[in-house]
Amino acid sequence: MNTMRDIRIEKVTMNIGAGKDPALLDKGVALIKNITGIPPVKTFTNKRIPSWGLRPGLAIGCKLTLRRDKAVDILKRTLEAQGRKLSEKNFDDQGNVAFGIPEYIDIPGAKYDPAIGIMGLQVCVTLSRPGFRVKRRSYRSSRIPKKHRISRQESIDFMRKKFDIIMEEE
Repeated sequence: MNTMRDIRIEKVTMNIGAGKDPALLDKGVALIKNITGIPPVKTFTNKRIPSWGLRPGLAIGCKLTLRRDKAVDILKRTLEAQGRKLSEKNFDDQGNVAFGIPEYIDIPGAKYDPAIGIMGLQVCVTLSRPGFRVKRRSYRSSRIPKKHRISRQESIDFMRKKFDIIMEEE
């Protein structure tokens, strides 16, 4: 087996979109901090959209990126909240996985906090292979060849093997 073909988890990103409601944003920040123990960063708008009441510099959400062992640990917990079930719609053509958790109290180890209430969040998993750094490096960056990219089926097989997920029928 070629070690350059091994798929690994590059990062897990947790995201909560709050819109222009600052109270909901504070609850989202507290929620991610309660689940992971790490404070998230706030995301801000760049565009002005008057019909939505958005202006540049307005905080509209929060996110947290986890890597290595912490990423694997939180991914296992969030997949438990999903019942280890994902559908094919959760996988994109580049091999990444994204799913939502409607209620955070389903996550093992998360306790209900009356200050937060019932909230959900989104979990995005980015998969990579050794050699993917060539697209991000500053000197002579280049594209990933088509035969080295991760397909949807390869990411499904990886998630089945590593995390014992069950594919739902649509």
